[in-house]
Amino acid sequence: MTTGLHPGGQPQDPRPTGNQALPRQERDGHGAPHADNRTRSAVITARAAASFDPVGRSVATARSFVRDTLQGWGFADIVDDAVVLTSELVTNAVVHAGTSADVLCLRSDGGVRIEVADRYPEREIPLQATAVNMGSPDREGGRGLQLCAALAGRWGVDYSPTHKQVWFHLDLPDRPVGTRTAGPALPADLLPLADGRVRVAVIQIDRVGAISAWNEDAEDLFGYAAEQVIGKPLTDLAAWPHTPGTSTGIVEALQLSRWEGSYGLRGASGRVTAVYASHLRVRDTGGEPSTVCLLVRDHERAVLQTPLRASATDTTTSSEGQATDPFEVFIGSPAPDDLDGLLQRTVERARDMLDGDSAFLLLATDDETELEVRASTGLPSARQRFARVPVEAGPGRYGSARMPAVHEDLTVVPGAVPLLAGTGMRSVVTVPLKVEGRLTGSLGVAAEGPSRYSNEEALRLQFAADRIALAVESARLGELERLRRGSLSFLVEASDLLAGTLDRDQTLALMAQMTVPTLATWCAVYTIADQASDPYLSYVLHEDEERIDGLKALLSKIAPPDPVPTPGARVWAAPGEAAHQAALRTSMRSLGLGEPASVTSGIGTTLATAAAVGGETVVLPLVARNRVIGMLTLGKPSDEHFRQEILELAEDLSRRAALALDNARLYSERTAISQSLQRSLLPPDLPHIDGVEVEVIYRAAGEGNEVGGDFYDLFPIRDGVYGFAIGDVCGTGPEAAAVTGLARHALRLLAREGFGGPAVLERLNSAILDEGARSRFLTLLYGELWPQEDGSAMLKVVCAGHPLPLRLRQDGTVEAAAEPQPLLGVMEDLELYEQTVTLDPGDVLLCVTDGVTERREGTRMLGDDGLTDVLTTCTGLTAGAVAARVMRAVERFASDAPSDDMAILAMRVPGLQRD
Repeated sequence: MTTGLHPGGQPQDPRPTGNQALPRQERDGHGAPHADNRTRSAVITARAAASFDPVGRSVATARSFVRDTLQGWGFADIVDDAVVLTSELVTNAVVHAGTSADVLCLRSDGGVRIEVADRYPEREIPLQATAVNMGSPDREGGRGLQLCAALAGRWGVDYSPTHKQVWFHLDLPDRPVGTRTAGPALPADLLPLADGRVRVAVIQIDRVGAISAWNEDAEDLFGYAAEQVIGKPLTDLAAWPHTPGTSTGIVEALQLSRWEGSYGLRGASGRVTAVYASHLRVRDTGGEPSTVCLLVRDHERAVLQTPLRASATDTTTSSEGQATDPFEVFIGSPAPDDLDGLLQRTVERARDMLDGDSAFLLLATDDETELEVRASTGLPSARQRFARVPVEAGPGRYGSARMPAVHEDLTVVPGAVPLLAGTGMRSVVTVPLKVEGRLTGSLGVAAEGPSRYSNEEALRLQFAADRIALAVESARLGELERLRRGSLSFLVEASDLLAGTLDRDQTLALMAQMTVPTLATWCAVYTIADQASDPYLSYVLHEDEERIDGLKALLSKIAPPDPVPTPGARVWAAPGEAAHQAALRTSMRSLGLGEPASVTSGIGTTLATAAAVGGETVVLPLVARNRVIGMLTLGKPSDEHFRQEILELAEDLSRRAALALDNARLYSERTAISQSLQRSLLPPDLPHIDGVEVEVIYRAAGEGNEVGGDFYDLFPIRDGVYGFAIGDVCGTGPEAAAVTGLARHALRLLAREGFGGPAVLERLNSAILDEGARSRFLTLLYGELWPQEDGSAMLKVVCAGHPLPLRLRQDGTVEAAAEPQPLLGVMEDLELYEQTVTLDPGDVLLCVTDGVTERREGTRMLGDDGLTDVLTTCTGLTAGAVAARVMRAVERFASDAPSDDMAILAMRVPGLQRD
């Protein structure tokens, strides 16, 4: 949508020019103006234009545009008629004609002219002759023009080759200049008493809520000079977080087109002045939204407060002279794709039809046991919206929503209409909305005075409810279907995200991020480690990141909710009560009425936190495997309630989230156990051997594995003698690691019992075969190391099916240091022998597992020759440098991650150190 506003002056005439033939409605139609009756000569003082795309939601947007424009111009008396007509004409353009719609509002001294143009000039328009009946308002075609004929003072249709334009003119009520509405003349003794001269503070607020203008009366009332407050938010002066009696926040009030109510402002002296304010939302010369606030002391509210409306005329005259109820005409044309807009317009028309002070509409739940507030006017709608009340409430049939009811005085039957408790309404008439005998909702109109309604008003309201019930139910079912499709898509996406991680912290974060802001304004997740543990606050998220710390601090100070396994959402009042008390204490300390606090976050932060959790808070248990593992807490800001559809969706999400959280917990526990067992299979720190450098590099394949099928060991056997081993169990993972533990511990035990290398391996072979079906064959290089006094080292090795150890001499030659023998775990009778190898000073012995030599890149394999080539380049390097160079060459040989375990054991004899 594109909009433009040009206040003042006389803009160019936007209507089509040229020699165009007027349609028959303008020339001859009864009630349609002639061309010379149009207000071309009227001085246009303001102009607002907007364009709307050809989609269903544009109808609601157009209504809001016209309503805000006319209220900003101060034409509240004709807003409803203008909105109804615009809605019909825009619906014709964007829904029926399927083109975009251009809406133009022109303000003049005598009223408002609104033009709606579409790009479908060939569309047939029903013609109206002088004495032709336009038919029922329920018929599909021509309803917009019928409304123009019924509600507008003048109207017509213009054509161009590319556009069709319908316009209507609404005249302002004939009232004395300067009056908005008039009340009855009162005796002097009944007039309100003013304390001295009445001072009216005029304050202007810019689009971000900062004060931009401050007059002399404002200085006198509150004690601040203009330069002290200009540029500061008005909310900084607010002493009460919400308006008493209505619970409408000042921030919300500043955003409304027009608002009247009470709140408290803190003066320069620290005292709070109760004021009655009238807010009007306007646009400045630059087109920016701005709010003008008129304030008087609360006991002088009669200066600003709008009097009760006089009796409204309920009927208009049709072309045949018959009385036609505008509300009935309106109900004949609901917007099928805008349930909220339809309900809101219904309550506004119902209120005006019965001259009430408020009206409300509730829709029944699927089981018809409760009614949910979906629209209201004249009531604190933010507090009531989506609140639920039982169908059967209060004494007798007057409390039943299934029958029409008239309450002459609610103070006599308190609780008969729970929705009106504490609102000041005394008389009310309610009627059911039924479709095929089934209760689908309830419509009510209330007034502040007693005995305002009788059975006659109930019958009129019931007639209107019967007209609208089917359209409301159809729109509700359409909305419910859209919500269900959206819920299914949401749950599918949530399941994919939750299934994509086994990390506990990430699961907690996903739970919160999926609920905020889609389902709630803020979210807190409590977890329970075991049945003996208390709930722990694990994660907090708010849609406004600046409020997370304050919310977390507040929730940390109150007891967590009870871990009740009962499914479904339950209301938790503790956060709201704690926030209210904290805000009250902070406000009192700021006025010097309470105990000073050594550490405080400031009144602004405290009140912001109170507003964040002041609405409804619900708790859903996180139940997995028949155990409560935590709670999911969802909250709304001040005065808001959760819809039942949202709670049902949150319950579905909580079940999936609970299972994902418990899976993450089990995975974490099993991973910790696995890692602990794996670490027990690794040898302790390598011993220091005088005269021999030793370096080991070990890499287990597989994510999260610290030990696999490859293993190594280096340990002292007795003084001056050390055992070393490097082996490879068939396979990888836990099964291979189990044989690894058996082999490493058996080698140490047998070697220290004095057995030689062949005997040690033969007994280890028998132990592996004793494992039966769990046994796995094993390749093993085992040896004993004797450092010599001349700086050399003697080794006795047995190579049982393992890659042969390589010896690097000082001259750069590489040779195998042993001969191959049978592997272990296959045959029972083995005849093994040991070989003696002497390492001269500067020599290196390199032992590896087959994960090194079998490293592959496509069809290429590193192999024994490739390893020999790498080792040839290591002459003169330390044992650590040799092992690192070999590992680096193996990693660079292929781009993929290793698929097999790898172990490298390098021993080097540096020779004797001479002084």
